[in-house]
Amino acid sequence: MAMMKAAVFVEPGRIELQDKRIPEIGPNDALLRITTTTICGTDVHILKGEYPVERGLTIGHEPVGIIEKLGSNVQGYQEGQRVIAGAICPNFSSYASQDGLSSQDGGCSCHGYKPMGGWRFGNTIDGTQAEYVLVPDAQANLAPVPDGLTDEQVLMCPDIMSTGFAGAEAANIKIGDIVVIFAQGPIGLCATAGAKLRGASTIIAVDGVDARLDIARQMGADVTLNFRNVDVVDEIMKLTGGRGVDASIEALGLQSTFESALRVLKPGGTLSSLGVYSSDLTIPLGAFHAGLGDNKIITSLCPGGKERMRRLLNVVASGRVDLSPLVTHHYALSDIESAYDLFAHQRDGVLKVAIKP
Repeated sequence: MAMMKAAVFVEPGRIELQDKRIPEIGPNDALLRITTTTICGTDVHILKGEYPVERGLTIGHEPVGIIEKLGSNVQGYQEGQRVIAGAICPNFSSYASQDGLSSQDGGCSCHGYKPMGGWRFGNTIDGTQAEYVLVPDAQANLAPVPDGLTDEQVLMCPDIMSTGFAGAEAANIKIGDIVVIFAQGPIGLCATAGAKLRGASTIIAVDGVDARLDIARQMGADVTLNFRNVDVVDEIMKLTGGRGVDASIEALGLQSTFESALRVLKPGGTLSSLGVYSSDLTIPLGAFHAGLGDNKIITSLCPGGKERMRRLLNVVASGRVDLSPLVTHHYALSDIESAYDLFAHQRDGVLKVAIKP
């Protein structure tokens, strides 16, 4: 019985490295040998028990690796090929997926709707913080990594880059728009980069850590605001001459940032929400203009599938975005419990941790 090491959810407050069987693949699957993966904020929600998953599940959803085995039905790939797969692994047969929402793919055509159904790694099936991972519906989800790109350069593509860019896309940013992004963690930094690519002329980045605001400028921010030093809402209204921003992106998942993102919107503006919320939200009457401000509030879960990954890889390969500065720490898989402790407590300026089996 072939075994591997995997980071397993044991109980709230405990993710630990355990021995598990290497997965047996079916005809539509691929077995990926992981070369690099990472820890996401969602994994920390799982660790804390704020997002429920089955005990014994391998956590993680951001794989970079090499194809070890291919199912008999999978065509167009070869064993030994270097690939990524999106955190969202749709099979493109569900009603939601065929309606253009691959992230909400319920996993089979008999289910009409299941929120977040396309997120399978580390949610409904074993994930990527392991030596090997089974990639379901591999032909729909594997994307070859262009030659010359390092694991660290493409590590953001499966989730963080796709999510941040989705936030900018959902915000309907037009050339010349003024955009604010609340929180400059990894997703917020990718949203900042996405706003730049979408054509925003003024990008305002908000955070409470100056080092993250420095990286936000590298990603394309024109103005950086530390909420510990200024009243962000007042400052943004001054910067826009009282008009408000065309779009605001909330990338943290707190009532305070959500509310601020709403308060700085112009009439008719869009609030694009990327945060994972662990408690109820309330919408303030004044900021919502009693429901009469023609505002839009839209949420996004990162798009997946090989075409989405191909496009993101092309952006990285073209040099238009360099997200390697987001990888601030490296750990071996054998030290993943220490990596979780660092990441969950946000010590030592951590943004993203590269985990290498």
